[in-house]
Amino acid sequence: MLESYFTGLLVCGGIIVAIGAQNAYVLSQAIRREHHWWSAGLCMASDVALFTLGMFGVSAALMAVPQALEALRWLGVVFLGWLALQALARAGRGRAVLEAGAATRRSLKGVLLTTLAVTLLNPQVYLDTLLLIPAIGVQQQDATTFVAGASSASVIWFGALAWAGSALAPVLSRPAAWRVIDGLIGVMMAAIALQLAFGSALI
Repeated sequence: MLESYFTGLLVCGGIIVAIGAQNAYVLSQAIRREHHWWSAGLCMASDVALFTLGMFGVSAALMAVPQALEALRWLGVVFLGWLALQALARAGRGRAVLEAGAATRRSLKGVLLTTLAVTLLNPQVYLDTLLLIPAIGVQQQDATTFVAGASSASVIWFGALAWAGSALAPVLSRPAAWRVIDGLIGVMMAAIALQLAFGSALI
């Protein structure tokens, strides 16, 4: 059971940490101290709901059609490899930084609606939570423990963004910091892609 939990924690953690629109938005809210805990909490709840739906809904169909599981495994390899290349490219060329500007403070409703938009209108979210993660989780010994590990990764990550965002504002104003972050993300995504391709962690 612990193995399933840590697999969910590490695999999903590696996927969640990839700085996308959702993560960048939560981090920018934390830097501005603008309803950031509400935004992070909504992201956590969305992830838990999607992980559960994907694992106990989509996974049943995957088990009934082994060919689909194999196809999804290679889709995951390609997708994660693409994420790795993108992150490493950003690390090489640099990217725009998040700044704690003196923007007009938005309402809680506006922040929550924007959080939902960057979460649910991103096709990558559905590929991760409804396809890629169940494809891995269905091969674990305990699906419930795997989902618990995946959910823990979301809670830990978004909690860390909300808590540390304001404190990290001076660091995140430096382009070099984003080069390091993207470099680490690229290496992590590449490692997960190789793990999926050779099946060492899935058998």
